[in-house]
Amino acid sequence: MTEQAAIFQSIVEQRRSMRIYDASAPFDTEAVKRSIERAALAPNSSNMQMWEFYHIRDAKMIADIAVFCMSQNAAKTARELVIIAVPKAKYKARAQANFQFHHARYGGVPVSQLDKRSQRKLRYFSHLMRLYYFQDWFGISGYIRKCIVGISSLWRPVVWQVSKQDLRVVCHKSAALAAQTFMLSMTAEGYATCPMEGFDSKKLRKYLGLPRSTEFNMIISCGPGTKEGIYHERFRVPFEEIYFVR
Repeated sequence: MTEQAAIFQSIVEQRRSMRIYDASAPFDTEAVKRSIERAALAPNSSNMQMWEFYHIRDAKMIADIAVFCMSQNAAKTARELVIIAVPKAKYKARAQANFQFHHARYGGVPVSQLDKRSQRKLRYFSHLMRLYYFQDWFGISGYIRKCIVGISSLWRPVVWQVSKQDLRVVCHKSAALAAQTFMLSMTAEGYATCPMEGFDSKKLRKYLGLPRSTEFNMIISCGPGTKEGIYHERFRVPFEEIYFVR
């Protein structure tokens, strides 16, 4: 095992869900910002970066949001909160940002003058991603994509996850990768975290003034940990039950 692997092993083993935080211990709020910056480097589907991070530092806001979190201790005692949102309506802006980045890499020349590979890369963001992320209220567009994929599968491998619900899963998987990166970073900074999925998303969305299309991946509380904040020893099913070599 390399030195870096040993350090990472230690970080992973240290990370536990903290239910009660220390209200008096020193806390560096910049560690949260640094960890969010690292979370934004997490891998994500097609580099669409369909996430937003709301860093809640205000004590009253934390208290209000804790109520939305069913008043669980991990929220009530948190020094700060990080809300990871999935802004699905921003897919056009994210696709355009990727298009502009790659277009600049290719010298900004007209797309028609580029080689075929570069053209495919740009059209991936200017056309394909926009078609993939577009969803109507009734899911008809997703059904049409399913039909197209079904026909295409007759002569080549295809990606079947193209429906409205599939897209939600894709976005939330990417957001979850960012969430895990954030929590491991906070552990490396010397602080504890707790991911929370039990909260009133409708009240939270209204409280933050976000569009109805915005979804929440999770709320992560953070702060200096306490011994009583770890409710019991860690439990995992036997590794042999989840590890398979083929």
